Amino acid sequence: MTTIASDAPIAEPQRTYPSQAAVVSWLFFDWAAQPYFTLITTFVFAPYFATHVAPDPATGQSLWGFATASAGILIAVLSPVLGAIADASGRRKPWIAAFGAMLVVGSCLMWFGRPGAPELIFPLLFVYVIATVGVEFATVFNNAMMPTLVPPERIGRLSGTGWATGYLGGILSLILVLGFLAANPDTGRTLLGWKPLFGLDPVAHEGDRISGPLTAIWFIAFVLPMFVLTPDCPPKRPVREALREGLAELKQTLADLPKHRSLAAFLLANMIYTDGLVSLFAFGGIYAAGTFGWNTIQIGTFGVILALAGTLGGWFGGKLDDALGPKRVIAGSMTILLAAIVAILLVNKDSILFVKVAPPAPGGALFASAAERAYLLLGCLIGAAGAPLQAASRSLLIRMAPNDRVTQYFGLFALTGKVTSFLGPLLIGVVTAVTGSQKAGMAILVLFFATGLALLAQVRR
Repeated sequence: MTTIASDAPIAEPQRTYPSQAAVVSWLFFDWAAQPYFTLITTFVFAPYFATHVAPDPATGQSLWGFATASAGILIAVLSPVLGAIADASGRRKPWIAAFGAMLVVGSCLMWFGRPGAPELIFPLLFVYVIATVGVEFATVFNNAMMPTLVPPERIGRLSGTGWATGYLGGILSLILVLGFLAANPDTGRTLLGWKPLFGLDPVAHEGDRISGPLTAIWFIAFVLPMFVLTPDCPPKRPVREALREGLAELKQTLADLPKHRSLAAFLLANMIYTDGLVSLFAFGGIYAAGTFGWNTIQIGTFGVILALAGTLGGWFGGKLDDALGPKRVIAGSMTILLAAIVAILLVNKDSILFVKVAPPAPGGALFASAAERAYLLLGCLIGAAGAPLQAASRSLLIRMAPNDRVTQYFGLFALTGKVTSFLGPLLIGVVTAVTGSQKAGMAILVLFFATGLALLAQVRR
């Protein structure tokens, strides 16, 4: 009997993906984590710290910058190591749970940061560092689950939908704080005209401080579907063995990285523009509070509008990602951000692009002045561009990284996003402290986005 050899390739087994319920449950991680960035780092607690806990807004901005820089250094050092260990061990959820606990504990302790208590400044900054490290590491391991959830051609849409879902969660949490918890100290009323729930004292800014415990409760409640319904990767090796193997693989990956010039260029670009974006979001609310004298309700309302723009931007950016490719989405987003930042630096409470306008009237209507409306419009552009920039960045990494080392590369991704993440806040803090000008500190961000855009041009994908 003669056997005829066939040149036809042997078909690889078709990969199966989890149910729609598992994917939707994974999306809820972004929903669960986003209030930390919305309430704590941008629109409620950070401006409250700068204007009511710190001696003055400029000092508060510089101290917040130094704390953010400290968290960035820790994340930069540990991210690739933890990613390598996770890839070797297989599991993702235990890491998400451990770092999520840091987020919960740190956020809860922010409640004790009462106004006018200088002895609490450094304890508050310490728990802020703990919570920030927790949420960022939990996000690293959550991102690494993406390739197991959908086919490669749907990664962009999944990433964009995740960011849009997160922004919606941030909006809802912000509305909850503004409408029901945080009240104007002068009127004692919330944005909806009601007295704050639970008898929260407006004079003691308990409505601002409750954003910490609320963030913790929110995370616990909404991250549960991911733990229950989204399958984890199967375990591979014990942690001790995974540690040795993971570190060895990380060393090899770093040694091989110069051979992958395009991937190295992308990671370098990500290092620069992510630093700029994190700094922009971290100090946007503080800058508005110092420039226009906005209180929590005004800053929070601005945050709701900005987050709505981010939701639409994330959703639409995901579609553009699959249609045009993530690199083009990243480049377009950075161009918009760069233009918006330059314009914001030319907006003062009594001028727009060097043209004199009437300043905001004391006790006037919300966003009644031309300068405030200009800042609001530019903030919407930042929100609409920031979401697709972040979503397309993790999408591009997944398309470029080897499948068997995706968490490790997300660790490197976090490393490049954090290794200099202390630099932006640090430079903003130093320049603000030296000049006594918030505007001078924020001007540093122009360099980050211009440099990131130039480096992205070297990526071939």
